[in-house]
Amino acid sequence: MPLWPSPISTTDVASSGLRLAWPSVVGDEVWWTEDRPDEGGRTTIVHRAADGTRTSLLPAPWNARSRVHEYGGQPYLVTPRGVVFVNFDDQRLYLATSGEPTPLTPDDGSRYADLHLGEGHLWCVRERHDGKVTRSIVSVPLEGGEPRELVTGSDFYAFPTLSPDGLHLAYICWNHPRMPWNGTELRVTRLADGNSWTVKGGSTESVLAPQWKDDSHLYVVSDWSGWWNLYQIGIYGTSSQALHPAEEEFAWPLWQLGGRPYLVLADGRLAVLHGQGDLRLGILDPETGELRDLDVPYSGWDPALSADGATLVGVAYGAAIPRSIARLDTVTGRVEGLRRDIGELPDVAYLPSAEPVEFLSEFGRHVHAFLYRPANPEATAEGPTPYVVFVHGGPTGHSNSALDLEKAFFTSRGIGVIDVNYGGSTGYGRAYRDRLRGQWGVVDVEDTVAAAEWLAAEGLADPARIAVRGGSAGGWTVMAACCRSSVFAGGVSYYGVSALAALNAATHDFESRYTEWLVGPEDPALYASREPLALADGVTCPMLLLQGLDDPVVPPSQSSAFADALSERGVACTYLSFEGESHGFRRMETRTAALAAELAFYQQVFGMY
Repeated sequence: MPLWPSPISTTDVASSGLRLAWPSVVGDEVWWTEDRPDEGGRTTIVHRAADGTRTSLLPAPWNARSRVHEYGGQPYLVTPRGVVFVNFDDQRLYLATSGEPTPLTPDDGSRYADLHLGEGHLWCVRERHDGKVTRSIVSVPLEGGEPRELVTGSDFYAFPTLSPDGLHLAYICWNHPRMPWNGTELRVTRLADGNSWTVKGGSTESVLAPQWKDDSHLYVVSDWSGWWNLYQIGIYGTSSQALHPAEEEFAWPLWQLGGRPYLVLADGRLAVLHGQGDLRLGILDPETGELRDLDVPYSGWDPALSADGATLVGVAYGAAIPRSIARLDTVTGRVEGLRRDIGELPDVAYLPSAEPVEFLSEFGRHVHAFLYRPANPEATAEGPTPYVVFVHGGPTGHSNSALDLEKAFFTSRGIGVIDVNYGGSTGYGRAYRDRLRGQWGVVDVEDTVAAAEWLAAEGLADPARIAVRGGSAGGWTVMAACCRSSVFAGGVSYYGVSALAALNAATHDFESRYTEWLVGPEDPALYASREPLALADGVTCPMLLLQGLDDPVVPPSQSSAFADALSERGVACTYLSFEGESHGFRRMETRTAALAAELAFYQQVFGMY
């Protein structure tokens, strides 16, 4: 079978990755971040003025990106004095006005994230690396100076939020070995005397995103019911009330800091994101519990909203709409797209539609996925086609239905895609997330293999031409699936995990105890039964491994060791490493080269020419 002719090039895909994120609105002005793949992948802050003029606030080499938890989060905050941002190189806070940015914090190696404004100060999370990693909530004067430490004692903090009267600080905290989707606490500190207490949460309840209703009541998201739902609660833990109980998620896992999945509007109503799988935008009346979805052209939204009065901005997407900065008037319903991730789309006939599907895995487990059939107006499939099973990272992550030019790159060439939300993924409640507890390398692998078997059983895919690809934790699943199953014709791993003990010893603090939940306490026999490096004898298909050499999350040795193990066994394996790349490729040249190598790999293993 020949490759279909496609107008979507590797350069088109690489240049489309602007990673639009973190929108903010004040009056008629909007800000957001976007990557510049053609400038080494740096992140700038874009300002859209009231007249529609769009400018970048940060000339090269300034790079707005936080390294707190290594995954960062919203790296800037709009203030009356200008835009405060975290500079990637030194992680200091800077103030950007009309001239050269000026530093606000000392050059002492501290990192900052989750910036909020109150009482003329910045309230944020500070991470320090002084032999051991510690975190605290600090306040930073807007004119600059030594940060003042306000809250300490926990391993992790998020959402520092000052009460309207300035007397109390609400925040989320948790400790090792928990991750924020396992168990967190909502705490309040009285600033006059530093007295603190727990309002909600614990070791088996994930609470997120507190916002003040008034001086004595908070809104908060909790998965106490098994789903991340919205609650109203008094600051002393009294009169807890579910605002709209539903088997839906009203929040997302806290991989990055600073995102708000709901907002309090000027009239007291809440703009909320909710759903199973993709998150829809609605308006919730907290007094009646009535939830009304808004009539917008987008099928999903990122959990990072901003509002001023009745105006709301967010990052939205649709099956045929690129990820966009969208502005919405919640009174009139008027919607406006301000910036798109993809400048120019190919003809819609080359774009696949995302079809939600379910199939059964081991022991009758239902598994969610999105199916993307090959689509090209110049070619027609004759019978089953090649397919690639996409595996997301995390593993507590989620694949959504957003238009993705990378998927269209393959489907327009005659290669179908199925994107699997295996057991452990978010978007389907806590019980679905907890399927992976102690089962990493088992449930994710079984569900991924089941996706391939379902494709073949449905007559969609040629059973001899199904490959699997994934990055980070998805790379682990790719390698483990190729070790444990012969269903795949080839596997592609981007910066994947291959050995657990080595990962525990080298990875960053945020995830340093994650493996205890995913697999169990460190035990050589247990680890050897799960990790790809110990199971490499089972690989019979060719593999392509791609790795950034500056990766602080998954060290390069994870990929190189697995490549060496396959080569020693005579298994065809190509290992490509990239200088200057971290966890997730950002540079235009890297992304172009990686995608070209991946396509060439599929051509070889699928026999396409």
